[in-house]
Amino acid sequence: MSKKKLNQLEATAICGNDISSSCLYVSALAIVYAGQYAWISLLIVAGVLFFFRKIYGEVVGALPLNGGAYNALLNTTKKSTASLAAALTVLSYMATCVISATEAIKYVHSIWEFIPVIPVTIGLMLIFMGLVILGIGESSKVAIAIFLFHLTSLTLLCGFCIYFFLTEGFDTLIQNFNHPIKTSITTALFLGFSAAMLGISGFESSANYVEEQKKGVFPKTLRNMWIVVTIFNPLIAFLALAIIPINTVVDNQDALLSYLGRLSGGNWLSLIVGIDAALVLSGAVLTSFVGVGGLMERMALDRILPSPLLKKNAKGSSYIIFILFFGLCASILLVTGGDLAQLAGIYTIAFLLVMVLFGIGTVLLKIKRSQLPRPERSSWIGLFIAIAAVTAAIIGNVILNPGYLIIFFEYLIPTLFVVFFMLYRVSIFKAFLKLLDYVFPDGGKLFARLNRKTKELLKKVNSQQFVFFTKNDNIATLNKVMQYVSHNEPTKRLKIVSVGDSEEIEASTLPGDIKVLDRAYPEIDIEYIVEPGTFCPEKINELSKRWNIPTNFMFIGSPNEDSVFSVEELGEVRLII
Repeated sequence: MSKKKLNQLEATAICGNDISSSCLYVSALAIVYAGQYAWISLLIVAGVLFFFRKIYGEVVGALPLNGGAYNALLNTTKKSTASLAAALTVLSYMATCVISATEAIKYVHSIWEFIPVIPVTIGLMLIFMGLVILGIGESSKVAIAIFLFHLTSLTLLCGFCIYFFLTEGFDTLIQNFNHPIKTSITTALFLGFSAAMLGISGFESSANYVEEQKKGVFPKTLRNMWIVVTIFNPLIAFLALAIIPINTVVDNQDALLSYLGRLSGGNWLSLIVGIDAALVLSGAVLTSFVGVGGLMERMALDRILPSPLLKKNAKGSSYIIFILFFGLCASILLVTGGDLAQLAGIYTIAFLLVMVLFGIGTVLLKIKRSQLPRPERSSWIGLFIAIAAVTAAIIGNVILNPGYLIIFFEYLIPTLFVVFFMLYRVSIFKAFLKLLDYVFPDGGKLFARLNRKTKELLKKVNSQQFVFFTKNDNIATLNKVMQYVSHNEPTKRLKIVSVGDSEEIEASTLPGDIKVLDRAYPEIDIEYIVEPGTFCPEKINELSKRWNIPTNFMFIGSPNEDSVFSVEELGEVRLII
């Protein structure tokens, strides 16, 4: 039975709840730092996001696999660099999940004060864990309901604010625009922009579950998210400045939209906004679970995370991943006590670094995979503007909150420890064997047991076979393949496979070249195979089943515009040259 794919509305709702929930805090945040120029800062953010639409569209169009920045870097550079991006993304999702769940319950607590925040927050995360374990199709229905209610609530709020502004006059707006600022206009815009860049968090989520989306849906999710952010975030900031004095905005920044609703429409509108805030922030929790599920599954497939995480239930969900993610989020909530300052420190820097790494991945894709077909291409100017803008936002956030950097590293280092242990476990096992020889020079039962167990683990890791499909590649190209495998994959077994007419292949220089490589890389057992037939997705799947080698452990050179099959059609086969 084929797995259900998400349509445009379903896919947009899942990521859209995250990015569209930003209006609940980002407009007020921008006003705190940029004052009356906040709406301009938010428009600049929308401009940066426009460039990222093209960037994400190019990379994911060329490499339509789950993983976002991790996938982009995995197919263009070293596995260790890609692993850094993956660790940052997981960290970002953890912070997003905890912040969104905590804020959602705090909005509910403001309506019903008897509700305990921490226990109910854990309960909310538990509910969404259950939803994603039931399947992405079921969870998308909940996301749609939340997303449509949110858009309706925002439209209603903006409509009442515009009416209030037109009937009450321009006095407040003029007063706010004449309000003195503590810094220069340029500095105010920069700090407002840096703070407001949090308003595009969630934009990266769609790339992490692109394989669950129907063909052609992904670029539409980017467009839809951009439209929502471009319209509502600057508009709400402008309307707040039009009807509320700046000092009042600052005093009510934690629940600015509820205050706007009460002022422009009454308590009923404020209540609707409060309920909407709780729901859409809950939707952002769902986004975190769906996004991290696609990413961690890809990491486990690539042996960056332990393989037991790939176990699936009858619905096809990687339930262990979701249970683990829930456990990590609950532990962070309990350790921090829901302290938003600590969580924001992780969230801000991790998210912005992921955006920078995605931009770098696009640069490498353009240079190293220039012939790879893709539905759209970002301009070099737009790419560099986007990377520079996000880098500036990171600097701005460190200036605004220098303590965030320390908190960020406190959580990043343990995350990287797990990822890099998996990545370099062969070297770690070998070092441990040497340590055993040093500590137990005379042997003994404990030495024998530890030595045997470590060698068994080492053998298991190295026994995984990899495949490279070649088409009359010269020895220089094949040497690059060997260098990539030896530097990035813990293995001692590689099949180099040529699909086609055996007589024609044997008459080429390929068999002799592979014998030279076999002598040059004695630590890797190279098996040369001539496979009759035609190179196609069906042949890849056939060989994967016959040899019991997952397709993500199969490599090819980069296809070009003349290639018969796209990367998407070839599945999870990795590009390494």
